[in-house]
Amino acid sequence: MENLVLFLQNTMPVNPNIARDIAAHFNERSFGKGELFLKEGQVSNEYLFLESGCMRSFLYDTEGNEVTMNFFTAQQPVFEVASFFQQIPAEEYLEAVTQSNGSVISYDKLNYLFHAIPEFREIGRALLVKGFIQFKKRTLSLINKTADERYKELMRTNPEVFQYASLKHIASYLGVTDTSLSRIRREFLNK
Repeated sequence: MENLVLFLQNTMPVNPNIARDIAAHFNERSFGKGELFLKEGQVSNEYLFLESGCMRSFLYDTEGNEVTMNFFTAQQPVFEVASFFQQIPAEEYLEAVTQSNGSVISYDKLNYLFHAIPEFREIGRALLVKGFIQFKKRTLSLINKTADERYKELMRTNPEVFQYASLKHIASYLGVTDTSLSRIRREFLNK
């Protein structure tokens, strides 16, 4: 839980006692490699703070191909935003890429904390803004950046992904074929 306390304090300055009170509402959870945290069609009722490991979100395109939408590594929240906050069926899967450990809180407990602890509401707001900005940057990068530039950006912002995720998952996240990713990696290594 100490990692969660530090995460809360680093997200927004908050009294350590309040951070510990918030963390006390979370429960530890482990996921084996390949285990799902959320399935398509299921309503997301838990919010996960990932303490170790790597997870990803993915869905299937109209032709049945698996497409990785996002990667999550240590010290990041993991949840499907629309499903969690609107309490509607998820359109994505959340899967452990490696053995992963973290702390979860239920939708009801999280809402209780939002109303009971103003500092937690501010932490939640800061995390949502950060997540929205990351989503916006990723969306724009798929339009106005080359595959090489997207690869370099992933290397810069989340290098752990390359230690844990398969090349197939990384390629689909970058919006390229496995062959294109191999070429990009070769060129990157030769520079």
